[in-house]
Amino acid sequence: MGKIIGIDLGTTNSCVAVLEGNTPKVLENSEGARTTPSIVAYTKDGEILVGQGAKRQAVTNPQNTLYAVKRLIGRKFDDTVVQKDINVAPFKIVRADNGDAWV
Repeated sequence: MGKIIGIDLGTTNSCVAVLEGNTPKVLENSEGARTTPSIVAYTKDGEILVGQGAKRQAVTNPQNTLYAVKRLIGRKFDDTVVQKDINVAPFKIVRADNGDAWV
């Protein structure tokens, strides 16, 4: 039987666990932490950074650093939550052809 994996996609941090027998084991990321910041960044060189790496460069690359996007999942562009986020987020939130909010 294949492994069972659980993902906790948090607004601030995310976590992954695997079921070993009847016991869940939280996996460590490449830096040894059991949680990873829910942040993704795109650099000028085309590199994609996730977690701490993305968080570390957020101040110098705010327009290309995505965070707290879980709040947008399943929302329409015209939703009041989305409209508030558009006014404070340094990254672009756009209307998709179907009316969804996309980053």
